[in-house]
Amino acid sequence: MTFFVRTAGTADLEAVSVLLGETWHATYDHIYGPERVSEITRSWHSVEALRPRINRLNSEFLIADDGTRIGGMAYAAATAGDGKMVVLHQLYVRPGCQRQGIGRDLLAEISDCFPTARTLRLEVEEANTPAIDFYRAHGFTQTGSTANCGCADSGIPAVVYEKKLAAG
Repeated sequence: MTFFVRTAGTADLEAVSVLLGETWHATYDHIYGPERVSEITRSWHSVEALRPRINRLNSEFLIADDGTRIGGMAYAAATAGDGKMVVLHQLYVRPGCQRQGIGRDLLAEISDCFPTARTLRLEVEEANTPAIDFYRAHGFTQTGSTANCGCADSGIPAVVYEKKLAAG
């Protein structure tokens, strides 16, 4: 099946929420346990939590869609100020759709959505080695670390990666 990357809309939020729950359980249950992962997905990935991202200024919310299902999603936003830094907050591919180029296509489109940006930054859970390998393979280098990925008190350790972009 061929997936096409497009901007997400309000009608996509329920499917994105389900995708995030499925992806998080597949990725993090063995690290944090299913109960903690369910707690996080209810808080971070509910339709209500995702809704403000749809119309946020200086951001892009993308999905990879094959016409019957969503295979992946990405969300990024420019930081305040001059917009030269963009933070990739989420890039997830449904477990059954991985290794088909969806993550690569979402990452490329996110980069293209911010033509004046010079740097793309992200945080990735330090135990998520498949994601770290993916980002390294796409030109990201580690620039730091944090004890609280995603929010100030998450308790999720993460490494910070950055990639220089060809800005205009």
